[in-house]
Order: sequence, then C-alpha cells, then structure tokens
Amino acid sequence: MEADNLTQISEFLLLGLSEAPELQPFLFGLFLSMYLVTVLGNLLIILAVSSDSRLHTPMYFFLCNLSLTDICFTSVTVPKMLVNIQTQSKAITYAGCVTQMYFFLIFVGLDNFLLTVMAYDRFVAICHPLHYMVIMNPQLCGLLVLLSWVMSVLDSLLQCLVVLRLSFCPGLEIHHFFCEIKQMIQLSCSDTFLNDLVMYFGVGLLGGGPLAGILYSYSRIVSSIRAIPSAQGKYKAFSTCASHLLVVSLFYGTGLGVYLSYSGTRSSQSSATASVMYTVVTPMLNPFIYSLRNRDIKGALKRLVGMAALKGPVVLGPRKCP
Repeated sequence: MEADNLTQISEFLLLGLSEAPELQPFLFGLFLSMYLVTVLGNLLIILAVSSDSRLHTPMYFFLCNLSLTDICFTSVTVPKMLVNIQTQSKAITYAGCVTQMYFFLIFVGLDNFLLTVMAYDRFVAICHPLHYMVIMNPQLCGLLVLLSWVMSVLDSLLQCLVVLRLSFCPGLEIHHFFCEIKQMIQLSCSDTFLNDLVMYFGVGLLGGGPLAGILYSYSRIVSSIRAIPSAQGKYKAFSTCASHLLVVSLFYGTGLGVYLSYSGTRSSQSSATASVMYTVVTPMLNPFIYSLRNRDIKGALKRLVGMAALKGPVVLGPRKCP
C-alpha cells in the first residue's frame, strides 16, 4: 500500500502567491494586465524590427529572439495561474506539472543565453567597431541562437528526466504559482541527492558560466569606453549598453537570488514573490527598457503605427450607377 501511495500521484496543488480569498480578484486582474502588456509589448518589438529593414542588424535580431522568448517564458506560467484563480482550483496534473517545468526551464535557459549573446554583441560593437559586421555575420548570429536553443533544451531534458525518477507522497502542495523544480524536489519522498547535484550543476554551469561571460564582456567594454577621449563619445557608447545592463541586473539579481538563497518552507512565500520579478516583471519591462531610450526602435514603432493607421478600414460612399 505504501508503494502505491508513493507512485500513483495524479496531481499537485499550486498554492499561488496568497490563499486569502479577498486577494484573488486583485491578483487575477494584476497578472492578467501584466501578461497582456508583456505579450503586446514584445510583439510590437518583433513587428517593429521585422518591418524596418534598417533594424535588420545583429543587435535587433537578438532582441527579437529575446522578445519571442519572453512571450513564451511568461505564457508557460501565468495563464495556468489565471485559470486556477478563475476556477478557484489549485490543482495541476502530474503530467501538466512536469510539462510546465520542462518548458519553463527551456525558456529561462534561453533568456540566460540570449542575454549573454547580446553582451558579446555589445562587446564586439564597442571594442572592435571596424570589424563588427565581419565578426557578427548572419551565420554566426544564427549559430549562436541555435546553440542557445540546443543547450537550453538539453539542460531542461536532463533536469526533467531526473525528476521523473522521484516518488512523491499524496497531498502534495507547492508553495508557488508554477511547478518550480526546487520545490518539487523538496516534496519528494525519494533520495534527492542526484537531483540536487544535477540542479546545482546546471545553475552553476549554465547560470554562472554565462554570467561570468557577461561580466568579462562588460569589463572589456568599460576599459574601451574609458579610452574614448570625448565625453560625448563615452556617453554614446555607454548608452548602447545601458538597456541590456539593466535587464541583466533584473534577471540575474532576482533569478539567482531565488535559487541560491532558498532555504526551507519559511522562505517559500518570499521565494514565490521574488520569482514574480524574473518570470513576469522582467519580461514585461524588457520592451519598455529597450524602446524608451532607443531612437531606432521608437522610430520603427511610430512608422509601424502609421502604417497600421493608413491600412485601417476605408468607408466608401454610395456609388451612382451609370
């Protein structure tokens, strides 16, 4: 009987950010608004870059991929949370939980790698401006995005495979609004040494490695900017990196903080709240961060809106028959 209880797990319970009934309408409205802003904002970035041939450069190619990833990243977690609030149900099936975890790990890994690739792009643009278009050729850009996909998928697949070997006790409650891998491991009745080893190895290699690459790129960028004689030149060079640096700070500051400082049930609620920053808030802010201080993006958005207005419905007056 005990063996059956450990293996026949059909669903988990996602407790969300709060169990207070009076907060559920507020949370539903808040996260629905944030999700719609995220999808619309990132779609506008993709459409603006795609419709303007002047933005068909490596930097904006990576930005389009980041925007697409952010849409998928948020879509993995928020819609299920909204459905659970609306239906007043906290349940998610075992298969649904593993599937959600699989795609979540893919897109969080993609965000990680794309931010690293974008840091390398800025490094080449500032430190080797004369060879920028030669180094950052379309083949290399495509290869970097492909490698980001391959590494993210392989890491996610490995993480999920070692979770599938675990046994769980009945009545499992996840103190989160999505199936977060660390909490799933802690809820297991099996030996989780291998899972912890694989998880921390993945965080260290696929999180710490790219972060080290970003820090190295920016150390070289800062050295190059300091060598620029004019203050205007320094400001122009730094302004091309400011948006990316802000997004990196938000993403890594909250993401790594959740995984490295997580300790026990007491911090589960604070962990879920902190996770909102890198799973919902950062993807929502990315379009604003990259567009508000970028004249090229703002110009492309204005032209895109202008084209949409010109192609709007045309009301024809009555025609006279000859």
